[in-house]
Parts: sequence; C-alpha cells; structure tokens
Amino acid sequence: AIGLISLLTGIVYGIEPYGGDSMGWTNPGALAAIIGGVLTLVVFLRIERSVADPMFRIPLFRIRAFSAGNLANLLGALGRGGLQFMLIIWLQGIWLPQHGYSFAETPLWAGIYMVPLTVGFLVAGPVSGVLTDRFGARPFATGGMIGTAITFGLMEVLPVDFGYVWFALLLLMMGLSMGLFSSPNRAGVMNSLPPDQRGAGAGMMTTFQNAAQVLSIGVFFTVITIGLATTLPSTLTHGLVAHGVPLSVARKVGSEPPIGALFAAFLGLDPIKQLVPAAVLAHLSGAKRATLTGRAFFPRLITGPFGAGLHYAFDFAIACSAVAAVASWMRGGRYVHGMEDGPSARPGPLSQQSAPVGEPGPERIGSGSSPSRR
Repeated sequence: AIGLISLLTGIVYGIEPYGGDSMGWTNPGALAAIIGGVLTLVVFLRIERSVADPMFRIPLFRIRAFSAGNLANLLGALGRGGLQFMLIIWLQGIWLPQHGYSFAETPLWAGIYMVPLTVGFLVAGPVSGVLTDRFGARPFATGGMIGTAITFGLMEVLPVDFGYVWFALLLLMMGLSMGLFSSPNRAGVMNSLPPDQRGAGAGMMTTFQNAAQVLSIGVFFTVITIGLATTLPSTLTHGLVAHGVPLSVARKVGSEPPIGALFAAFLGLDPIKQLVPAAVLAHLSGAKRATLTGRAFFPRLITGPFGAGLHYAFDFAIACSAVAAVASWMRGGRYVHGMEDGPSARPGPLSQQSAPVGEPGPERIGSGSSPSRR
C-alpha cells in the first residue's frame, strides 16, 4: 500500500505545474514520491519471496498463461484508462460547446454521448465469456486487443469536429473490443492457477489493473500537455490580442500551464473566464466580451493544439494495445490447471498432477453460463 500510494501520488503531482514549468516532473517532492514508491515496492517483493505465506505470490509468474494474461491486462488498462479522460475532455472542451451546449452542461452530456462505449462492453463481455468456455481464452482476448488497437487508429483519422454517428460507432467498436478482451483474459488467468492460489492470483491481477489505470492518467495527461505546450501559448495569446485583450495580459494568460485549461473544461467551467481576469473582461466591449466567453472561441482556439496532443496519446494507446495482443497470444493454447486441455497445458512448479481422463479433476473457473465444469 505504501509503495503504490507513493508511486501513484508522485505521478499525479507530476502532471501539475511546478515553478515555471508546465508540468511537475522536476518537482523534488513528486520525484521523491515516485523513487521512494519504487524502492518500497522492491523491498516488498523481496519480503514476499522469503515469508512463509506471501500475499503477492511471485512463483505464480512461472505459469506462462498467468504471466502473459497479467501483462496483457496491465498494458490494456494502461492504454485505455487515461484515454477515456481524453475522450471526455475532447467532448467537453471542444465538440459539445461548438454544437450548442454551454460549458456547465457539458459534463452531463459528455457522459450521455459516451454511452455507446458502455453498451459495447456490456454486450461483448457475457458473449465472449460463453465462447471462452467452449473455445478457450486466447483467440478472444487477443482479438479484443487487436480490435482496440484498430479502433484507436481509426480515432486518429477522425476530425476533431467529427460527425457524432462516426464517433458513436467507434465508441461502440471500442467497447466491443474491450469486452471481448476482458472476460476471456480474466478467465484464462484464473484457469491457469491451482485452486488454492486463485484468491492471491485474483488480487494480484486486480492490483495490476487498478495501478495501470491511474498510471495511464498520468501518462496521457503528460502526452496531451506536451502537445499543447508547443502551440497553445502563442495561439491563445494571438487570439486574445485579436479580440481586444491587452498584450501584457494575453502573454501572461498564454504562459499559464495548459493543464489548467484542460481541467477547467473537464469541470464544466469556461476556461477563458478562469484565465482572463474579470476586470480585463469588464473593460472590453460587449461584443468582444461575448465572443471571448462564448461557446465557440476557446473550442476553436484549442482544436489544433489539442488535436496534435491527441495524436500522440492515440499512438501510445495503439502501442500498448498491440503489445498486449502479442502478450495475450503468448499465453499458449487452452490451459486449465491440472487438466490436459492442449499442448501448452504444462503445469508450473505450483501445480498438482493432472487428473486422468474420466476422473474428477480441479474445478475450472468459467466466465459464461456455467460457473464451473469438471
């Protein structure tokens, strides 16, 4: 707990501005938390290798299906966790305001417009679980990660001001791909474990997934901020000056860390009202003030810089999904611990003798209609 909390807290503070930098990766506190967290986790793993009843059972990684499934799970969570925040910011900060929604309404409607992602996951999860019971986990878990990578690639060619039908279809495809991966991968990992190790194995798998999702947020916000920091300051400065904001004020606003504008949009606030002092806005003409604080100015201003950062984020997600697909395929064929289900069913050092055909064997963890099968 100490190691993970320290590591993930350091990552969160790393995406916050520090000193004159747009991000906090030079913050001594953030670096100390990250390094200290990693060292604490190393100590934890050394302790777990020597105690009689470890909570985190390192020898389980000698089981190929367990190791490959956990690696695929970690990379899949790393690729999709933070990207969902990026899609929401894409909706709230750019697309919804340009289509008639006020900033205060965007959090609600972003959730509504993201529903196809959930629908796809809910449809594919149970279906892939039933098919896994019949054909094994590898083809569906691998196919799910391949589908996720393809969807991220299609997202890259989608214009920032997209037609919603295409966006909804891609969200549905992404949800189907994630659902196709999730249930089979978990079933494949759990089936590879001896019955008395499944509790520890499930906890380890969930720990990897939850930690990767938080890590993913730090990675994606870092990538987006790097993309914004290269072009947003000059774009914002010129845009403000063109609408009557004094040059000194516009330069100061343009030098503000881009992460502030992102979080303002994410919280349903008008970024311009948060960045430009109210006294400066009050001295502008009514028409210019209405333009600056309207629904179109900031979204159009940020479209180019945000699109550049979003492409970097999609590239990272594609790479994670592709490596996760390879890891998932490397799990081997259909493998249930203690049962001879295929050429790759080679029990690890923690396994027991395989049950002869026709005799009772270990319980198999199913993911579909039947919870267990002999």
